[in-house]
Amino acid sequence: MADPASLYPATGAAVVIGGSGGVGAEICRVLARDGCDVALTYFGNEARARLAAGTVEAEGRSAGIHRLDIEQTDSVRAFAAEVARVHGSVHTLVYAAGPLVPLIHLSKIEPELMKKHLMQDTFGFFNVVQAFLPQLRAARGSIVACQTAAHYRYAAADGLSVIPKAGVNAMMKGIAKEEGRYGVRANGVALGIIKAGQHPELTRLGFIDEKYMEAAARNTPLRRNGTATDVAEAVTFLGSSRAGFVSGQVICVDGGYSI
Repeated sequence: MADPASLYPATGAAVVIGGSGGVGAEICRVLARDGCDVALTYFGNEARARLAAGTVEAEGRSAGIHRLDIEQTDSVRAFAAEVARVHGSVHTLVYAAGPLVPLIHLSKIEPELMKKHLMQDTFGFFNVVQAFLPQLRAARGSIVACQTAAHYRYAAADGLSVIPKAGVNAMMKGIAKEEGRYGVRANGVALGIIKAGQHPELTRLGFIDEKYMEAAARNTPLRRNGTATDVAEAVTFLGSSRAGFVSGQVICVDGGYSI
């Protein structure tokens, strides 16, 4: 394994938007393992954010938690300034946020619900990238955006995820194209069925059940569903110096589902 000291800059921090979630928390821990101090955000669950911060500190790195509504441009800009004040700079920005996505066919989605998801996901990602670009340019840093493997193999009733995440994907590619001259890289991780994050909550709400998860595993070449660690390892690879000549790309962490 590479020396963690060589994977990320010695100064500054990684920012994880949505770091309190099931996948986001593991991303925070793995980034810390690989040498990053972490500033993580949450929206509604401070207790989970504190647990995520605890995993960072257990890896010997510092962690800060911040409540943030990424739809609010002024709040996002203030957050970026606060992170710079505390950590000096930001070298890595990970976007692991997004609203809970119920499974609804497009014909049954109310316009206001689609608007809500576009604002909370696509526009929110835009806000975050805009706010942190100056710091990322200065650090010749990296963006990693969590997306969905359904871009490559559409899943029925998943439009509330696929459509907003398509905007996230387009933004990621635009940054890779336009900001490469400043040394900024932008990549993505497309998630398949992951046994963390939204799926436990969707099960609780009755949108999916254990049979759904079992069927998903059977339809995946590796015959299993993914874990938060599977995602986090892909994120830290793309964010680190190991992927120093990789930009504008997406790794599908889906067990081969998208084939």
